[in-house]
Amino acid sequence: MTPYAVCFYLLAVVIIMTTVMAIACRNMVHTILYLVASFVGTAMMFYLLGAPLPAALEVIIYAGGIMVLFLFIVMMLKIADEKRSGQRAGRFALAGMFGSIAYLSACVLLHLLPGDAGVAMKAAFAEPARYGAFVFHRHWLSIEVISLLLLVVLIGALLLGIGDRLNRRNGKEES
Repeated sequence: MTPYAVCFYLLAVVIIMTTVMAIACRNMVHTILYLVASFVGTAMMFYLLGAPLPAALEVIIYAGGIMVLFLFIVMMLKIADEKRSGQRAGRFALAGMFGSIAYLSACVLLHLLPGDAGVAMKAAFAEPARYGAFVFHRHWLSIEVISLLLLVVLIGALLLGIGDRLNRRNGKEES
């Protein structure tokens, strides 16, 4: 086994475990931290596979921007931990079922591939200039819509936080 294969499998285990912990964790702040670890692992996987620009974008946009936005939302809404053991068991069963289906379908697909499919692929390298030109020339509208949606979410979180403060000042704290 090559060192790249060892790194690939270790990163895959880290990504899967941190994602499972994000699903299973009850504390919202810890969930966000597990998701950040999962995103960083995914970025490292991109870099390992020869795509440094998507790796950098994964860290900057997802682990940096979106997770910080989620953290602000959680802090502004002050979500309390609730004890829902029955719902947790149902979530684990549902997640286990979907995970098992995905695993079995991947095994079946790998088994059904032709015999020459085991040949190693040559490493690819995505040049940042070509990748950026492709994304921003062909998908500029999608990028603008996503940035607008993120702005709306940020403004909504800010208004929720301000409204809660105004209610507390006026003595109308909601239960």
